[in-house]
Amino acid sequence: MKNVTLLIHCPDRKGIIAAITNFILAKKGNIMYIDQHVDRELGEFFMRLECEFDTDEKKLAAFKDSFDKIVANSFKINWQMYNTEKKLNIALFVSKYDHCLYDILGRHASGELKANIPIIISNHPNLKPIAKGFSIPFVHIPINSSSKKQAEAKQLEFLKKYNIDFVVLARYMQILSSNFVDQFPNKIINIHHSFLPAFPGAKPYHSAYKRGVKIIGATSHYVTSDLDEGPIIEQEVAKVSHIHNVNDFILKGRDLEKIVLSRAIKCHIERKVLVYDNKTVIFS
Repeated sequence: MKNVTLLIHCPDRKGIIAAITNFILAKKGNIMYIDQHVDRELGEFFMRLECEFDTDEKKLAAFKDSFDKIVANSFKINWQMYNTEKKLNIALFVSKYDHCLYDILGRHASGELKANIPIIISNHPNLKPIAKGFSIPFVHIPINSSSKKQAEAKQLEFLKKYNIDFVVLARYMQILSSNFVDQFPNKIINIHHSFLPAFPGAKPYHSAYKRGVKIIGATSHYVTSDLDEGPIIEQEVAKVSHIHNVNDFILKGRDLEKIVLSRAIKCHIERKVLVYDNKTVIFS
């Protein structure tokens, strides 16, 4: 029995759902989950299916070829099929902040994040004891203005060595180059506070506190060459008021960052994200 997930998008027109589901039925597939969305403004159709097939790899490859020729070509479908049972390999990038790292590793250790974490990479050595506590290899690659290109080359070597499928920036305080980002399109997830661009800089919560904001938040998104402007995966907010001090802001903000980043990682692992036109469709 093979379990697969299909992500599909194409120009919207009548008969798409019927064509896809009937084809799967004809190939003796069983649809266990289906969700779809139509963007009326763009005229685009999106769908996610989870299916099981009582077949082997050779027949599954034949299914892909037939689906492409018979269904995908007819409806101009862009589609991907993933092995649901295959665990993805995640590389965690960190700097000095530890709250997101602890949260991810705790969720992973408890079985909540069904993926592998074969390596943690950092531009500082501070968090190495945490990695050691979870028995995960930790690689320290220092970065400065003159060594950035060489440092990224080393990082990419480790990502290749460990067959990394996607990267999570768990409060990694470095801007990735376009060359690095281009090698992992929609496969680098970042987390940041939702004050940008209102309160940039090293101490956004202090700035927000002085301004007297009434709401704080966090945003997780895919990284693109345009800084902090990639497709958004997950967001969350919390109310604050005059009774809260700067430390309250920071603690609430870190809680939001942990929650939002973990949700984004889970969505990516479970193939629930479909990127289109620098936006995302997040399936339930």
